[in-house]
Amino acid sequence: MFYDQAKIYVKGGDGGSGVVAFRREKYVPEGGPAGGDGGRGGNVIFIADEGLRTLVDFRYKRHYKADRGEHGQGKNMHGKGAEDMVVRIPSGTLIKDGDTGEVLADLTEDGQKAVVAKGGRGGRGNARFMSNTNKAPTLAEKGEPGEERWLILELKLLADVGLVGFPNVGKSTIISQVSAAKPKIADYHFTTLVPNLGVVELEDGDSFVMADIPGLIEGAHAGAGLGHEFLRHTERTRLILHVLDISGSEERDPLEDYRIIQEELRQYSPELAKRPMIVVANKMDIPGAEENLKRLQEELGSETEIFPVSAATGEGLKGVIYRIAQLLPEIPVPEILIREDEQHKVTHVEPTERFIITKEDGVFVITGKEIEKHAKMTLFESEEGLYRFQTILKTMGVDGALRAEGIKAGDKVQIVGMEFDWED
Repeated sequence: MFYDQAKIYVKGGDGGSGVVAFRREKYVPEGGPAGGDGGRGGNVIFIADEGLRTLVDFRYKRHYKADRGEHGQGKNMHGKGAEDMVVRIPSGTLIKDGDTGEVLADLTEDGQKAVVAKGGRGGRGNARFMSNTNKAPTLAEKGEPGEERWLILELKLLADVGLVGFPNVGKSTIISQVSAAKPKIADYHFTTLVPNLGVVELEDGDSFVMADIPGLIEGAHAGAGLGHEFLRHTERTRLILHVLDISGSEERDPLEDYRIIQEELRQYSPELAKRPMIVVANKMDIPGAEENLKRLQEELGSETEIFPVSAATGEGLKGVIYRIAQLLPEIPVPEILIREDEQHKVTHVEPTERFIITKEDGVFVITGKEIEKHAKMTLFESEEGLYRFQTILKTMGVDGALRAEGIKAGDKVQIVGMEFDWED
């Protein structure tokens, strides 16, 4: 089965915690703090693999968590950093943030990498907090939590040439004639339910990749029929082959079919509609094809190249292949397309507030990425750790903001699930 979309959860490894320890060797009085730092958590890294063709693996495994770093130890021994988690995905996969829709990476080349969830740094041991005023600190940090997020993966096939057209116009037959691909072929609509890739090899050793995009219908740009499921696969093609049933064998007008498909491409992406195109007038071996071919030539004029072929007999296909081979070196590889309805999603959101205070059932709840990170890294069992966290709150302006909200002695304050009693 072919899967070209997936939603998965990724989490970088948490950092290892620092430790509170002191030197206790014989003949070393007041040896001082010797707590080591925790190790770094592992990153989650995606790497493009041209040997993969679908996202089917992500249907069965949706959660990917890297290992946490080792904790620090006494005698200034630092914890070992965790290994990165490497996940292979098909070349041509677009990676988006599952909440904002922001495009995080576009892996189009074999071996290309992207860090999608960073591991947390290791917490500092008490040796790091020694100062002239505090020679024996009992303060250490827990490891920083690893980055976590939901991701949307979209596979867009990497093909030089994309065949588009209504169902049953002969696209699968064409790709089976000119390449080693063996798609399912039958005389009914939507025989092709997944994109087929075929490598076309020429006598001089050159080759190119051709994709048979499943049949489109009117309204596909809005999701009708197979809609967006397969229109996305046309976005990376350098050259579009618009295949028409020029015989009108299904009582359809090939000229009207041409207009509809072109409009669907334009509605989906104006840039896509400007992509270089060749029209392939298929089924020339059926009576009535010659008359429709003349109408098409008159309609499109000399600006659009039209190749009359019969995929069933193979007549005319060699001329199409040679023309494609001539055109491709002149056509640059298209950049990633962001359609108009996605434009507002491709942004980096910078929060204007460092924290937010809300009141729920009489409890003051403080949220915010920065303040939550400090809370998770604080060793509250240590009096010095608690004092340091209070200092951080004051420095960030949380104390003043709580007073402005009317907090009184004895009120409850909640941060990442932990409750504290407010004292002036």
